[in-house]
Amino acid sequence: MLASLFAVLAPVFIVAAIGYAWARRGLAYPTEFIAQVVMTVGTPALVLSTLNRTQLDPGAFSSMALACCLCLVGMAVAGYLVCRVSGQHWRVLLPAFMFPNTGNMGLPISLYAFGEHGLALAVAFFLTLSIFQFTVGIAIAGGAASPKALLRNPIVISLAGAMPLIFLDVELPRWLANTADLLGGMTIPLMLLTLGVSLASIRPRHIGSGLLLGGLRIVLGAAVGWGVGALLGLESLERAVLVVQSAMPVAVFNYLLAVRANREPEHVANLVMCSTLLSFAWLPAVLAWWL
Repeated sequence: MLASLFAVLAPVFIVAAIGYAWARRGLAYPTEFIAQVVMTVGTPALVLSTLNRTQLDPGAFSSMALACCLCLVGMAVAGYLVCRVSGQHWRVLLPAFMFPNTGNMGLPISLYAFGEHGLALAVAFFLTLSIFQFTVGIAIAGGAASPKALLRNPIVISLAGAMPLIFLDVELPRWLANTADLLGGMTIPLMLLTLGVSLASIRPRHIGSGLLLGGLRIVLGAAVGWGVGALLGLESLERAVLVVQSAMPVAVFNYLLAVRANREPEHVANLVMCSTLLSFAWLPAVLAWWL
C-alpha cells in the first residue's frame, strides 16, 4: 500500500519541488510564457489526446460533469457557512472553496493513481470546473465575466472539439492524434513545474488561520465529493476520481483573481500555500481509501 501511494504521489511532489527550488534559487523561469503555452496549446491538446485514446463513455462524461456541478454547489454552501462563522468576506473565501486545483495537481494525481481512464474522468471534471471558474469565479471575485472571452478560451474550444469524440464515437486522424499526444505530453510536467514556481512566489501570513481554513477546504471537498458520488450512484472508479478532484487544495488561479480584483490577495495566497502543504498529508489518506 505505501509503495503504491509513493509511486502515485512522488512524481507529482518531486516535479513541483523542482519548480519550487528553481524559483527559490532565483533562476529564470518565464512563468507568463509557460502558463500561456499550457493554457492555449498544452491543455487543449491533452484534452483531445486523452479523450481520443480512452474513448470515454458519454454516460460517464455526463455523470462527471453533473457531479462537478453538484460539488460546486455543495462547496459554495459550505464556503458561505464558513464565511458566516469566521467573519471572512464571501467574495474572498467562496472562490477558494469552490475552485480547487484540479489542473496542476488533480490531473497528474488522477493519471498516476487511476491510469488513462481515470485521467479521462478527471479531464471531464476539470473541463466543467474551468467553465464555471472563468465565469462564476471571476464574477464572485469582483471581476467582469465576458461571454465572448469564454467562447475564445482555448480550454472551452477544446471541450467543443472533444464532443464528437465522446458522443459521436469519432476518432482523430492519426496525424492529428499523434500531434495531440506530443503536445499534450508536455502539459502535466509544465503544470507541476509552474505550480512549484508559483508557490515559491507566495509569502503567506497568518499561518494559523490559513491552516484552519485550508484544512477545511480539502476535508470538506473530499466529503462533498463522496456524498455527491453516493447520491448519483457512481461506479467505484468514477467516485474515486470525483473524491480526489474535489479534495484538491485551493487553485493558484484564485490568487491571481484576487490580485486582479484587489480582494485581499495576501489572504488568498495564504489559503493556496497552506492548503497545498496540508494536501501532502491529506491526499495519501484519500488515495489509501481507493488504492
